[in-house]
Amino acid sequence: ARVLADFGARLRLGLDGEERLALLPAGLRGQAAVGDWVLCQPLDGGEAVLRRLLPRRSTLSRQAAGDATAEQVMAANVDLVLLVVGLDAEVNSRRLERTLTAVRASGATPAVLLTKADRCADLAAALEAAGAAAPGVPVLACAPPLGQGLEAVRALLAPGATAALLGASGAGKSTLLNALRGQDAEATGALSGDGHGRHTTTHRRLWALPGGALLVDGPGLRELQLWDGAGLTAAFADLEALAAGCRFSDCTHREEPGCAVRAAVEAGALEAGRLDSFHKLQVEAAALAARHDTAARLEAKRQAKQLGRAIKGLHKLRGR
Repeated sequence: ARVLADFGARLRLGLDGEERLALLPAGLRGQAAVGDWVLCQPLDGGEAVLRRLLPRRSTLSRQAAGDATAEQVMAANVDLVLLVVGLDAEVNSRRLERTLTAVRASGATPAVLLTKADRCADLAAALEAAGAAAPGVPVLACAPPLGQGLEAVRALLAPGATAALLGASGAGKSTLLNALRGQDAEATGALSGDGHGRHTTTHRRLWALPGGALLVDGPGLRELQLWDGAGLTAAFADLEALAAGCRFSDCTHREEPGCAVRAAVEAGALEAGRLDSFHKLQVEAAALAARHDTAARLEAKRQAKQLGRAIKGLHKLRGR
């Protein structure tokens, strides 16, 4: 079965052309995500019991909210991630770079969708800004209520492929989903008094599209803390290409002489803010790796203690 929706205590599964609610054994709670393939046991009455998660080919994750080091899987087995940016405000290049880094780490292919194109006073400038923040990534503009750009979006959604929408609340994700499905799958909200979109989608859901593709919609992201810094190099491929001309192979692009990346900034060929963003994400990724190592050591220590207690208990039983 495929996980279609996550309601917390239960999941909705797609099984043999129908949907079933799934009960979660205690050992599997919090482990399954929308898009996962699972083994389940159907029950009389239309429900099922989840028995096992199958290996994932891609995992779109972020650091969970709070102080604990914990992974929150937003979607699994996704082929394409559509980064949705609403053009009722300026393109936030730094946010786009951060999101793109997370997508690159997931193993999925990214594309950028600029929604609400009809509300943008300078569409060419918006496309240029998005393209500079996501070099080598398809960037499309659309206005779903007007049908503008929908065919170009559909062309990205191959039959049988799974895509996911990722963006801030009010960016137009659910409006886009409804336009692609030709019906109201998700509720959409009017703009609030300050002009920002309202949060309307409350849980993640995998939807079937008429062309045969599948699309994950979910709540908007107020913030995105990286879980894996592995996507940083791919997200900043233009900097990596420039770095080949640096005098030192281990150049950090900060103070070293003969830095081709800083030379590009000084020449106006590279935005200074993009280099600053790279440095900030690089520091964050290093701190994240250190947190992961610490968490792994603590978990190994906890498991060793559990094993030690189990062995002591076994020795006591044998001694009786």
